[in-house]
Amino acid sequence: MAGLDKTTPTPREIKLHQASRVLEIAYADGRAFKLPYEFLRVYSPSAEVRGHGPGQETLQVGKRDVTIDEVESVGHYAIRPKFSDGHDSGIFSWDYLYELGTGQDALWERYLSKLAAAGASRDP
Repeated sequence: MAGLDKTTPTPREIKLHQASRVLEIAYADGRAFKLPYEFLRVYSPSAEVRGHGPGQETLQVGKRDVTIDEVESVGHYAIRPKFSDGHDSGIFSWDYLYELGTGQDALWERYLSKLAAAGASRDP
């Protein structure tokens, strides 16, 4: 089983790079992604970030310096990172991490645009 979607490849390896604050994930299909901790934090699939329905999202601000203290396995389909700001309720399935990796550039630009529109900052 890959994740929630059986067509998503399974990860072969997941590494945390604390100095560069990047989670590196390599999938069985040969794709690999380097996902910055800040990116993962602002796109957490938790209700705290996404809300409970469309239009209930909460823009995450001041997360530039966030780190991941540890990662916990969730079954055979996901991980739950524990972020340095205390956030630990986001369960990142293999397919969601794959989606983040393939759409990283567009998602990051969307986040930066939302920050700018709100007059908010990545800085704590």
